[in-house]
Amino acid sequence: MSILLRIHPDNPNPRQIATVIECLNDGGIIICPTDTVYGLGCDIFKSKAIEKIARMKGIKPEKANFSFLCHDLGQLSDFTKPINNNLFKLMKRVLPGPYTFILEANNTVPKYIQSKKKTVGIRIPDNNIPVEIVRRLGHPIMSTSIHDEDELIEYTTDPELIFEKYEDQVDIVINGGFGGNLASTVLDCTGSEIVILREGLGSLDIF
Repeated sequence: MSILLRIHPDNPNPRQIATVIECLNDGGIIICPTDTVYGLGCDIFKSKAIEKIARMKGIKPEKANFSFLCHDLGQLSDFTKPINNNLFKLMKRVLPGPYTFILEANNTVPKYIQSKKKTVGIRIPDNNIPVEIVRRLGHPIMSTSIHDEDELIEYTTDPELIFEKYEDQVDIVINGGFGGNLASTVLDCTGSEIVILREGLGSLDIF
């Protein structure tokens, strides 16, 4: 049975965070706020949870373009190949924030979520809830946005409505207040030039 867990985004309660960590360690699936939209998430090393999320979205894990939520830039080197100094400075300037950086994955990234291009999307959201979860877990969580079937609103913003919709499919829905309905800006940084794959909440005036 799923639970709706209210966590304050300004000051997440350590006991509530511990409940989420226990769920993730057990291979559970959560729905978590970010600084953009609410997302489905799980431990990146729990393959069955990732496969279940992929099935929920009707896609294969390797084609899902799942992102890693990290708590700081120090986690980059654990999962990505070395990046150049200019890119690191750019990331340092805009993160935490509503950007997803597509980088070359190293061998630590589980094979079942590496794309054929061997890349990984990295996010450091400007929201204390996911950042604190990742910090306490000790490694990133995988995340993918929740889409709304309503054609007028692409993303569901009300955590209580999200809970009603997903309570039979996930273990915990975190109520961290209303989410946004604009996803992150996605930047492909694997080539010689940065390519904008999706214009979202993050401003493009960063270059």
